[in-house]
Amino acid sequence: MSYRLYGTPGSLYTGKARSYLIKQGIPFENRAIGEPGFRERIVPRIGRWIMPVMEGEDGELLQDGSAIIDHFDALGAARWPARAPTPRHRVIGQIFELFGGEGLLRPAMHFRWNFDEVNQPFLMRDFTSALAPGASGAEAAAVFDFAARRMRKAMASFGVSEASIPKVEASYRTFLDLFERHLEDSPYLLGGRPSLGDFGLIAPLYAHLGRDPYPAAMMKSRAHRVWRWVERMNAPDLDSGDQGSPEPMLFADDAVPETLLSLMRFIAEDYLPEVRAFVAFTNQWLAARPDLATGTNGLDRPSERVIGRAAFEWRGVPLEVAVMPYRLWLLQKIQDCVDALAPEERQSVESMLTSAGLQDLVTLRTLRRVERVDHLEVWGPPLDPSPVVVPT
Repeated sequence: MSYRLYGTPGSLYTGKARSYLIKQGIPFENRAIGEPGFRERIVPRIGRWIMPVMEGEDGELLQDGSAIIDHFDALGAARWPARAPTPRHRVIGQIFELFGGEGLLRPAMHFRWNFDEVNQPFLMRDFTSALAPGASGAEAAAVFDFAARRMRKAMASFGVSEASIPKVEASYRTFLDLFERHLEDSPYLLGGRPSLGDFGLIAPLYAHLGRDPYPAAMMKSRAHRVWRWVERMNAPDLDSGDQGSPEPMLFADDAVPETLLSLMRFIAEDYLPEVRAFVAFTNQWLAARPDLATGTNGLDRPSERVIGRAAFEWRGVPLEVAVMPYRLWLLQKIQDCVDALAPEERQSVESMLTSAGLQDLVTLRTLRRVERVDHLEVWGPPLDPSPVVVPT
C-alpha cells in the first residue's frame, strides 16, 4: 500500500514522520496541506487543522508523527524498528522523542522567527508554496503574514521573550556541542542505525534548525557532524560511509556511553523544569474539575490543544508557557515503558535515570491519563491518586 503524507516541508512534526517513512522504505507521496482536498476531505475527519496527516489507499487516516511511527512499527513494516529491543535504549528513545519534539521548540522558533533579514525571503516562499499552492503577489503575501503572526504568537507561548533569548541561544549552542561530541563515535543516537530518539530529534533539527537559512548556517559552521546527521536522517539508506559504515546495530549490551549521558543531563537541566511545571499545572487544573467527563478534553472547543499556561523559572529567567495535554501523552509513553519492565530491568533503567538527573520523568504523573481518541487528546478516567507525585 502507498500513502499520502499531508504536511509542509518546513513543518517540525511533518519532518519527524517523513524521516521515519524514508528510512523504513515505506512508499508515500508528499502532499501540501494547502491543497483543497486537505481542508475539504481530511480536516472534517480529523476534527482540527493539524499536520502531519497520513492517508492510506483505503482511506485510513493517521495523525501525528508519534502515532504514525507506532502504527508502522506495530505492523512490522519498519526496516529498522524505532523502538529498541533493550530496556535502557527503549526508555532513552522515548525521552528523546519527548525532548526533540517539545523541548527544542524554543530554539526552533527563535532561530526561525527572530532573524527576518536572513530568513524571511526563504520562509515567505516556503510557507506560501505549501499553504497556498499557486498563489502570488498580494495573495501570497497575505497568506504568509497570517501564518507568520500565528507562529510568532506560538513562539511567545513556548517561552521565547526578550529576556529569555540570550539563554535560549546559549542553551542551543550547548546542545549542538554535546550532540556533535556524541556523533564522533556513532552515526546515530544509539549506534549504527536510527531509532526513536533520532526521529524525535530530527523534527526541529531538520525543519527549523537545519533548513532555515540562519540556523542552518550556524549548524554547518559549528556542528558539522550534526549537519551530516540531519542529511543522514533524510536519506533512504544508512548514509554512514563517512563514519566507516558500521553495522546497523545499536550499542551492544544496552550500553549508554558517557557522551549520551551528557546529553541526558542536558535534558534534565534544560527541559525537566518545564515538565515539572506543566504536570503541576495540569494536576491543579484537573483537581478543579472533578466532574470532567471521561473522553473529553474539558475545553469549549474540542479542537483546542492548550488548557492554560504554567509559570516557572528556566535558567534564571521567569517563563510562562502553554500547557498541552499532547506533551503529557508523550511523557506517559516514557512512564509506560518503565512500568512494563521486569524488576531487574527497571532497577537498571532507574539507576541510569538517576545518574542523568531524570528520575522525575518516572514519578511526575497526572491525576488522569491523556488518551488519543479519534485523533484528539482527551482525558481518561480518574486514577488512584496514590502513585501520583504533584510537584510544587
